[in-house]
Amino acid sequence: MPIKRVICPERVRQIPAHFSWVDHRLVRERYIERCDACAAALYLFLVTVADAQGLSYYADTSLARRLSMAPARLAMARSDLIRIGLIAWQRPIYQVLALDAPAPEPTPLPLPQSHADVTTQLERLHAALGKRRA
Repeated sequence: MPIKRVICPERVRQIPAHFSWVDHRLVRERYIERCDACAAALYLFLVTVADAQGLSYYADTSLARRLSMAPARLAMARSDLIRIGLIAWQRPIYQVLALDAPAPEPTPLPLPQSHADVTTQLERLHAALGKRRA
């Protein structure tokens, strides 16, 4: 393993008294992998401007302008962050949430194992709908 050394000792970061750095669990627990660039940008902005309780009152118009996002894209990024469990939102308040427990992974749907299974499932569906296959 290479030996780490500080490159700019005069610029070693300190945790500010009024806030802290981004939680490393975003990477370790793979939250960041579930974000696209717009969601990550919104999250970074909210982490940066939030108070000690994680609260921020930025309006959507201000966020969209500062992040160079269309309003619809901002809404999608916000929805993604809510789904992932990184933020909560009740207009006009955003809350950056604590990462006390990993967000649950979505459960994948079981896939049919063979062509025959697919055919059987289609036949059952058609029967349930009262339709006959052509």
